[in-house]
Amino acid sequence: MTATIPGTMPKRELYFVFGALMLGMLLAALDSTIVATALPTIVGDLHGANHLSWVVVAYLLASTVSTPLWGKLGDLHGRKIYFQAAIIIFLIGSMLCGLAHSMLTLILFRAFQGLGGGGLMVGAQAVIADIVPPRDRGRYAGFFGATFGAATVLGPLLGGVIVEYWSWRWIFFVNLPFGIVALVVTAAALPNAGVRLQHVIDYAGIITLTISASALILFTSLGGTSFAWGSGKSIGLLVGGIVFAAIFMLLERRSSEPVLAPRLFKNRVFASGSAIGFVVGFAMFGAMTFLPLFLQEVRGVSPTSSGLRLLPMMVGLFGASIFAGQLVSKGWRYRPFPIVGTVVMTLGLVLMSTIGVATSSLTMGIYMLVLGVGLGLVMQILVTAVQNAVPHADLGAATAGANFFRSIGGSFGTAVFGALYANELPHQLAAGFKGYPVPIGKLSPSGFTPAALHKLPAPELAIILHAIASTIQHIYLVATPFGILAILLSLTLPEIKLRTSLHHIADEVPMSNADPLA
Repeated sequence: MTATIPGTMPKRELYFVFGALMLGMLLAALDSTIVATALPTIVGDLHGANHLSWVVVAYLLASTVSTPLWGKLGDLHGRKIYFQAAIIIFLIGSMLCGLAHSMLTLILFRAFQGLGGGGLMVGAQAVIADIVPPRDRGRYAGFFGATFGAATVLGPLLGGVIVEYWSWRWIFFVNLPFGIVALVVTAAALPNAGVRLQHVIDYAGIITLTISASALILFTSLGGTSFAWGSGKSIGLLVGGIVFAAIFMLLERRSSEPVLAPRLFKNRVFASGSAIGFVVGFAMFGAMTFLPLFLQEVRGVSPTSSGLRLLPMMVGLFGASIFAGQLVSKGWRYRPFPIVGTVVMTLGLVLMSTIGVATSSLTMGIYMLVLGVGLGLVMQILVTAVQNAVPHADLGAATAGANFFRSIGGSFGTAVFGALYANELPHQLAAGFKGYPVPIGKLSPSGFTPAALHKLPAPELAIILHAIASTIQHIYLVATPFGILAILLSLTLPEIKLRTSLHHIADEVPMSNADPLA
């Protein structure tokens, strides 16, 4: 497909393709968050509380580690066949998840579903890069960025609604009709790949990258929860992840068709964009995890209501992403948007660090709106910049790399802030109950649920809610320096003029010598 899709695709046909791609991306992004609010119900039905975290980790792990592979395969053989394969894998995985009758089978099927999800995420962005020039790509990329961010906010809301009014199995079954629509539209509208050439598949690179990423994600996701940070398992995963990452880099230097070519890191735009994406993902996923927790436990609202109260963030993210994309398409430089976005994001983190039990819903909504606007100005603009700066032969790999580092950053952020919450809350409780006649042992944080908390006597409840709010304040305060780091990294992003055609200047200019405008 990379050599055959013309730059003159009729707009009506392009809109159909774009709608199908965005639908596929939405499904993949939603499935990384929609399960969260359904986990208590799933555990109650399948009786597997000890393996609860694996339902989320299995999908995250499979989608993240498969992303570079999907990108590279699309570069080598054309993106249509692999995007459709990703849809099929995702749909089969969704159906199997909905039919699962044990926690073990659900975890296995979630991993299989995640393999397809990784292909949907990178495939959608790479296909648009094949058929829309960078200058015009901003208006489409803005919708992609907004879709990804909106899924982070809408996932818990939809999960809560489905579980409350139907069955947790419909969280997975609902993917089927939408996925079939995406499959039919892309089959009809996307041109087939051109002549296929023989390529050498970098199996060694695929295996070592998978092992490294898996070990690091498991270390950050399960460390501090399933086993202690200082345990042999945690240390083994961390050391194994680092060692296999080093082996991967050595192998890629010698591979004729590397999965993630070392030359990409010589490209200042790719290197800077990946670093910014990692830090923004770290701050975003880590911080946003605690908003539903705050709303449900401190404010005592239902999962559905907590999702609705996150709408200001979604509006800010969606609006800013689309607005930035439209301006870039009209000729604006892309470099200012990540800079302004990271500044606004950091301001949002500072504001969120002030929320407490007495903070009004209106004030919280304004703070979430600010945070959403900051994220919306950053996320998808980085992908557009990276795609514009690399040779067409590396388009899929570069797109996948940008997504890969953001996902890794997100998993790290979620784990680090989760560990911070688990360690800080007992200290806040101890301070609050100092001199109080109720023994702390009877108020274990592991037993805190919205229903259980709000059955407590008013004096005890007030102390606990203040402790939870103070802990979440502390998390946002700790996230703020990462926002400042993102600002500093965004200043390193070069400006390279966006092309107005599908002709890739970078195919003729060495990547490390691409002429930046700023």
